[in-house]
Amino acid sequence: MQCDLNCDMGEGIGNDELIMPYITSANIACGYHAGNEETMKQTIVLAKKYNVNIGAHPSFPDRENFGRTEIKISPQEVYELVTNQINVLQRIAADNNALLHHVKPHGALYNMAAKDKALAKAIANAIKGCNENLILYGLSGSYLISEAKAIGLKTANEVFVDRTYQDDGSLTPRSQFNALIQNADDAIHQVLMMVKEGKVKTISGKDIPIIAETICIHGDGEHAVEFAKALNHLLK
Repeated sequence: MQCDLNCDMGEGIGNDELIMPYITSANIACGYHAGNEETMKQTIVLAKKYNVNIGAHPSFPDRENFGRTEIKISPQEVYELVTNQINVLQRIAADNNALLHHVKPHGALYNMAAKDKALAKAIANAIKGCNENLILYGLSGSYLISEAKAIGLKTANEVFVDRTYQDDGSLTPRSQFNALIQNADDAIHQVLMMVKEGKVKTISGKDIPIIAETICIHGDGEHAVEFAKALNHLLK
């Protein structure tokens, strides 16, 4: 089984070129939580160089909090902001002879839509309206996946190498002390369990079922480059 390894890019962290050789898909910030048209172009060029899939990484308009703070917003507003961000990246990609491959919502937008059917539906409709061939990367087993499938979009169930899980399959909120996995061995153990056994151990010690079609490394994580190298080697 070919397992996709994705990473959030173009966020101004400074390690994109170090990570790019080890991943298969890049989620590129579209200017709302990080980045601008110039960084989008640079990241697309870099992805082409390493033959990495190019994806849009739309977010709430919240640079101050890196798109990680929940914002009360209507499904129509979500539809419009996702559409705008995809269109910008799609235009820059076309200018550089590249095609978009997928869309992965960012931060609070991602986590809210995973649990909110109406927001998930708005995101799926926005993606389909921009380009029905795009794949929606969403939290494994969440509304992001089911709502996209319901309108005929292709999906990829996403799991995380550097985040811990709750019993309901959601990610542990970053505000909790045990939200992040910092140790490479722990990260690799979690990925192996998800990919090979189709389950993940939650912070309460339960094993819950999970579908792992794409694996995310956060580019702003302290150990992002180390994890990317280790996982690339492991998955090969």
